[in-house]
Parts: sequence; C-alpha cells; structure tokens
Amino acid sequence: MTFPISFMNKLKEKSSLAHIASLIIFSVLFGNLESLGQMPQLFTEEVLNLTLSGDLKTVFKDRGDDSQYHPAELFYFSDQKKVSIPLKIKTRGNFRKSASNCKYPPLMLNFPNSEVMDNTLFSGQNKMKLVTPCQGDEYTVNEYLVYKLYNLFSPQSFQAQLLKISFQDTLKRKKVRSYYGLLLENEDQMAQRNQASLFEKIGYKPTQLDKVKFLEMAVFEYLIANTDWSVQYQQNIKLIKNGQNKLPIAVPYDFDHAGIVRSPYAKPAPALKLSNVLTRRFRGYCISEMSVYQPVFDKFNRLKSDIYAIYEDNKEIQSSYKIKTLKFLDNFYDTINDPEKALLAFGYPCDPSGTGNVVIKGMQKIN
Repeated sequence: MTFPISFMNKLKEKSSLAHIASLIIFSVLFGNLESLGQMPQLFTEEVLNLTLSGDLKTVFKDRGDDSQYHPAELFYFSDQKKVSIPLKIKTRGNFRKSASNCKYPPLMLNFPNSEVMDNTLFSGQNKMKLVTPCQGDEYTVNEYLVYKLYNLFSPQSFQAQLLKISFQDTLKRKKVRSYYGLLLENEDQMAQRNQASLFEKIGYKPTQLDKVKFLEMAVFEYLIANTDWSVQYQQNIKLIKNGQNKLPIAVPYDFDHAGIVRSPYAKPAPALKLSNVLTRRFRGYCISEMSVYQPVFDKFNRLKSDIYAIYEDNKEIQSSYKIKTLKFLDNFYDTINDPEKALLAFGYPCDPSGTGNVVIKGMQKIN
C-alpha cells in the first residue's frame, strides 16, 4: 500500500509510539491487512491441517447407494486456538466409494447454516467434497496438482485445497494419523464465480458446446492422459452456461484415473482398447483440418513454463514422480509441436475403425 508523501515525512520526523499506533490504525482502516495477518482462507497454496472427528467407523462402513449423513466435528487451530465446526458427513462417489477399491471413501461435508461458521475457514460454505486417500495418499497430491494445472487454463475450473487431514474416531483409542486430502470447490459456487449456472441436461454432445473451450479441455485431458470422461453422460464433467445465448462450457474434475496421476488402481475403460492409462488417447470429435487446433496448441506452449513449474517447484511430491512427470510432459509437447504426430494424435476421432468416439458412461446410473 502506498502512503501519501506528507504522511511519510511526518513519520520520519517523529517515531513516537503514538505515531506507530496511528500507522497501525491507518493500515487497518485502509485495508492493509497483509502486514497485520489475515483470516485463514480456503484455496490457497498452503497445506491446511484439519481433523475430522466422530464415529468414523460407522461412517466409513455406510457405503451403499443410499448412504446417510452422520454427525461429526471438523476442527483446526488458528493462532493456537481451536476452531471447531459441528457438521454432517456421508460417503459419496462411485469407484472410490467401494470398500474393495479404497480404504477411505470420499466424503460429502454438509456444514451448518448458523453463526458457528462465521469467521472460520468455511464461512459461506454449504456442501463440499472431500477427497480422501484411496491407495496411498501421495496420489491425492498428484491429483491435486492436476486441478492446479487446469486452473492455469481457465477460470471455468474447480478450485482445490490440499490438506493434511486427520481422522479421529471418538469410539476408538487409536493413535491419530494424518493423510493428504483434497477439498473441492462447491460446483454451484464454481458456476456462480463464473457468472453462470449448472447445465444438467444429459445427452448433450461435444459439438453443441463452446468449441474453443471444449478443444482446450479435450487437449488438456489428452495432456494428462485421462480418458475417464464424457460430455454426453457428464461423466467427470460439469456443464455450465452463462446466459441463454451462450453455449455450455465443459468443466472437468475427478482426475484420479488420469495417467499423469499414476494411481495404482486406474485402468482405461475396456471399450477404448488401451493397454494402460499412460497411453494417451484423444477423445474429442473429428476435425480434419489441423489448423483449427493451432490456437489451442499455442496456448499450451505459452503456458509451458507455468505447467512445468507446478511440478518443479512442488515440495510435496516424490523426486521420482517429478522426473517421470516432466518426461511425460515432454512427450506431450513433442506431439503438439510436430505436425505429423499432431495429425496422428488429434485426427484419431476421424478414424471410423478407432475408438476415438466411444462415449464413457462410467458407473453412475442414468435414467
């Protein structure tokens, strides 16, 4: 914040406690909160430490199609003071909800609509998705970084917050362990942040969406080697729409089956005929003229240093994973900057004998 010159001169002439106090008051009145410390916020680069407490054994066993909410407590420490929030939680999801796939199921956090939320991290929140560790919490960090990658490309993306989450079962006397977890921005809030609303119509085709935004999203899914999505069934895709005359925009989420995450349980859909999730497969629609992709490739090239920095500057990932991922990115950039390789990769949906137009329904039930 810049102070008037006359004000600064007076400070130089007199350095009494009264003037120092005046500076503090001046700073508060004019919003210079950075130097005095701000209230903690969500969706920052910091790793938040949270504890979830309750009858968690009962919660984690309730994984059926009609899972119920259970009372719990979420707390953290701010300025060495415990901040406690009573809430309700339940299991959610499809693949990761199954006990045969994941030790900890993903959770839905349902916050109270009361003054207890005021002046907390979760002020203004209603419901939030909590991604828990499935088979090793390092993969939660890897998935978090994919959200950070897509944030580089578009504001029409989900914000994510990396956590160290501790599960404290009130009916057990076990030592509490902390794991990496991931909080996701509420989908309605993501839409509102973009002056839009959710568009929940099933059966919409990719060709009916905003073309530029769709191609950016589809090429991004190719970059991370994620094939577990579809627009038609909104499989790991949310559609948002801004105004009646604007085309819907596809917003991707749930990246645990992407090759770049390297989850040990991830497998491509059998209909795609891929050997593993590390094999990239472009799943857009047929565009025979490669010049259409050039503005998209140009954007990826402009963001290249920022994309690499997500991994090069991160202290939470293992060095071996960092090395593998940077090579994985190298391969992508080699493809988009070689006309022959680009034609082979992104012209694939035009091959009638290929699987580029297979629609992934996922495990969700469609009426």
